[in-house]
Amino acid sequence: MTQINTIGEASPIFADFMTPSRYKALFGGRGSAKSHFFAEALVANAAKNEGFRALCVREVQKSLKESSKRLIEDKINKMGYGPFFTIKHDEIITPKGGVISFTGMNNQNNESVKSYENYSLCWLEESNTISSRSLELLRPTIRASGSEIWASWNPNTASDAIDKFFRGPTPPEDAIIRRVSYEDNKFFPAELRAEMEQDRKNNPDRFGHIWLGEYAPQAVGAIWNMAKIHENRIHEAPVLGRILVSVDPATTSPETNASGTPDEHGIIVGGIGEDKRGYLLDDLSLRGSPQQWAERAIAAFDKWDADCVVVEKNQGGDMVKHTLKTIRPNIPIEEVVASRGKHVRAEPISALYAMNQISHVGTFPELEAQMCRMTAAGFEGEGSPDRVDALVWLFAKLFPSMVTKTTSKRSNRRSGGGWMG
Repeated sequence: MTQINTIGEASPIFADFMTPSRYKALFGGRGSAKSHFFAEALVANAAKNEGFRALCVREVQKSLKESSKRLIEDKINKMGYGPFFTIKHDEIITPKGGVISFTGMNNQNNESVKSYENYSLCWLEESNTISSRSLELLRPTIRASGSEIWASWNPNTASDAIDKFFRGPTPPEDAIIRRVSYEDNKFFPAELRAEMEQDRKNNPDRFGHIWLGEYAPQAVGAIWNMAKIHENRIHEAPVLGRILVSVDPATTSPETNASGTPDEHGIIVGGIGEDKRGYLLDDLSLRGSPQQWAERAIAAFDKWDADCVVVEKNQGGDMVKHTLKTIRPNIPIEEVVASRGKHVRAEPISALYAMNQISHVGTFPELEAQMCRMTAAGFEGEGSPDRVDALVWLFAKLFPSMVTKTTSKRSNRRSGGGWMG
């Protein structure tokens, strides 16, 4: 594809994207010009290639105001191509019968996306919100000869589907992937620089995420701290005295979950060492049927030679036990009881982390991302934090004195007793 642009001339990072590649990915913070670069490159391609078809995608697009349509229109006029394009309400007609279309992936299915098979380009905008389902639908759909898939985003967590695809252990081979920041934007405006400096002074905890494209450190008021998790991370566990598998099955279905996808079944493995510290060993959470989560939990029990499986009693506890025992009748099961909100019962466990009493043996990005979205007011994320719930059940069993101590303090302040037994 031919690519002509103005912003691309301002930085070697953008110049790298002049060569053909199946995937082109730009991630970074505000003011990095990643969206402006892709918009200009798209317009240049549409102007120079007859019948060029481009699809601009977001995960959710309730109206065209939420799309890149206005930005692309501005680029068409700025680059002097206005007479050659026809701006319509819901699409842009390009020279010699091409089109630029705009859609939200949450409204697509296997049949509807087939209409985009002959498109030359797909641009995933704000793609930190793109779901793994949407990626699975789009990648084989954009299949025209020489077609490309572009992505631009500011990372939230390592568990974002787009981040796992491009920055995980096995990124696609035919891909150009670059981090960009305001420092790469020759046209970074003075007004935006003033806003950046204000955040540097007054919002240092989130400056890296907002302006440099680093992962969001945590939700405001989060009860877990990513820096503390990293500080205590190790790569090999010591000798362990007791190992447990904790299970928190999902209670939603695709029809009842607002995001349209079922919550995960939390399956967490951990133990307590001879040093009396806790160790998180594995995160085997998944989406699937009761049969699938039960089989995985039992496989984890065998793999780690665990002492028992921990389940929560009053959230379908009998059903959970029945599902496990259907597969293995003699599997040992222990119960915990919760009578207060998720964030409240998580507080004593987060306190153990703050006191350097728990280490993660390895890296668990999805779980850790959920942990850093738990605040004193609740979970600031989509769906239910089933991984965190399973972690809480696990360490509640491994540190019963901590839970009892917290329960006693709460009982003295309020009537009605404790929140976990």
